[in-house]
Amino acid sequence: MTSQPQPSQPNGSIEHFDVLIIGAGVSGMYAIHHFREMGLSVRAYDGASDVGGTWWYNRYPGARVDGPGSPFYCYTFSEELMQEWDWEETQSEWSAVLAYIEHVADKFDLRRDIQFETWVEDASYDEATQRWILQTSDGQRASARYLICAVGALSTTNKPDIPGIDDFTGETYHTGQWPHEPVSFAGKRVAVIGTGSSGIQAMPEIAKEADHVTVLQRTAQFAFPAANRAITKEEMADARANWEATKAKMLANPGGFPFDVHERTAADATPEEREAFYEELWQRGSFKFFLDLYTDIAMSEEANDSLADFVRKKIREIVKDPETADKLMPDHYVITKRPILENGYFEAYNRDNVSLVDLREDPIERFTETSVITQSGEHPIDVLVLATGFDAISGSMLRLNPQGRGGVRLKERWTDRFHNYLGLTIRGFPNLFMIHGPGSPGVFYNMPLGAERQMSWIGDFVRHLEKHGYAAAEPTTDSEEAWGNEVTGMASFTLFPKTDSWWTGANVPGKPRYFSVYLGGSIYYERLAGVASENYPGFDFEPDRQGGH
Repeated sequence: MTSQPQPSQPNGSIEHFDVLIIGAGVSGMYAIHHFREMGLSVRAYDGASDVGGTWWYNRYPGARVDGPGSPFYCYTFSEELMQEWDWEETQSEWSAVLAYIEHVADKFDLRRDIQFETWVEDASYDEATQRWILQTSDGQRASARYLICAVGALSTTNKPDIPGIDDFTGETYHTGQWPHEPVSFAGKRVAVIGTGSSGIQAMPEIAKEADHVTVLQRTAQFAFPAANRAITKEEMADARANWEATKAKMLANPGGFPFDVHERTAADATPEEREAFYEELWQRGSFKFFLDLYTDIAMSEEANDSLADFVRKKIREIVKDPETADKLMPDHYVITKRPILENGYFEAYNRDNVSLVDLREDPIERFTETSVITQSGEHPIDVLVLATGFDAISGSMLRLNPQGRGGVRLKERWTDRFHNYLGLTIRGFPNLFMIHGPGSPGVFYNMPLGAERQMSWIGDFVRHLEKHGYAAAEPTTDSEEAWGNEVTGMASFTLFPKTDSWWTGANVPGKPRYFSVYLGGSIYYERLAGVASENYPGFDFEPDRQGGH
C-alpha cells in the first residue's frame, strides 16, 4: 500500500497507482476520498469537464431531485458538510445539487486526482502482473491493482431507432446530454418524445416558452405531486442539531432516508379508508407519498389497483379534455415503473399550445428534415427533445466493456444476465468493483449514502487482501449464481418484474429482460456486513506473485 503516483511519461510508458477510478460523479468522488483516507494513491477519469456525473449532464429545463429530497440527498461522511451547506428547496434544482457537489470537490481537494475530459477507451486485466491497465482517449496508459467502476447507473443515454431520425435537420437535444449553453424555445415548435421522469419534468417548462409542444407519448405514466417548497431555517437547524440520530435512521431505512417505516396494508383498510388515505398523501405530495404508502401496494394486485384507480381519477380531474385524459391513462401496475414526481405536468395539457400523440394508437412512421410523421399525419417541428432515458443500471458497464481473465470481455459474460456477486464484483474480473451496479439496491436507494456504504465495504475488502498477502480476488461461480437467485427471488414476490420498464431492461432492444435490482434495501447492507464478518466466503483469492504493488 505504499506505491506513489508517477509523473506523466512519454507515449508507450505507463503510470502506476494503487487504485484507478472511472467516473467523477457522486460515487467516484467519494471513492477518491475514501481511498485517500486509507493511504492509497488514486487517479480518477471522467469524460466531463468537471465533477458531478449525472448532475453535470442532466441540466434540462425542470431537472430536479425527484426522490426524497434535500437536505438528505447528501453525503453523510462529514458532519461539517451538513453544518455548512444550506439547501433552499425540498426538491432541489439540478444547479443546486451540482453546486453542492462542486463544494464537496473544493472542500476535499478532489480535483487534483481527477483527469477530466478523458474517456477510458479500454480496461483490461493483466494476469501476469495482477493489475488493471487502462487506455485513455488521450493516449495515456495507467495501471493499478484495484479498479473502481463508478460509471453511473443513469449515464448511458438511450436514443430510439426510428426511421429518419438522423435526417431531421432542426435542433435535437437528449435530456441526459443537455447543452451547457441556454437553449431557447421561444417561437419554436417542439416535439418531446418520452414521458419518463425527464420528459415529465421538462415538458411543462418548455411549454411556457415554446410556440407549440407536441408530446410523443410511448407509455402513459403515473405521476405524483412533487410539492416542492422552500426549506425553512428551522428545518435546516433541526436537521443539523439531530444529525447523528438522523443518520442512524437513514442507515436503518430500506431506502436510506430518515423516515419511519410503516406496516399498514391496503388489505386491512376499507375502500373508504383507502380513498381518504390516498387523498391525504396526494395533498401532501413529495416522495413521502411512496414511503408512507401501504406496504402491500407493490405485492398485491388488488392493493395496487386501488391506488392506480385513484391516480387515474386524479388525472381525469386535472386534464380538462376527456380525449386527452383518455390517452394519459396508464395501464401498468402503479409504482412498478420508476415513481415520478411532477410539477404541473398534467395541468400543462390544458394549455392551448400543448398536444398529445399516443404512439400506441398513432405510431411514428418516420422523421423528415423538418417534421415527424405519424400514422395520422405530419407534425412540423423545429426542435426535437429526446427524453428517452438510459441504458440503465448495466449500460455504462457494458459501454466500458472491460476485458478480464483469458481475454473475455464483459459483453461475453453478460449475454443472458448480469452475473455478479453482491452487486459489486464479477467472476473473471479480479479486483474490479462496481458502485450501484446490477445486483445492488442502486437506483432504489439514496445514491450518495449507498455509494458511501458500498465503498466502505470495498475498502475493508481491500484491507483484507493486503493483510493476507492476496493480490487478487473474484467471486466463485456458485456465489454469483446464488446471488442472482437471491436478487430475482426477492423481486418475484413483487409486481415489479411484471411491468416493462428500464428496471427490467425492457427499454433497450436485445437487453436481458429481468429485474436486476436488489430489493432488500437495508437487508443488503446486513448481507455485506455478514460476508465481511465471515472473512469473505464466496470469493477465490490469489496470492501476490509480485512481492508487493
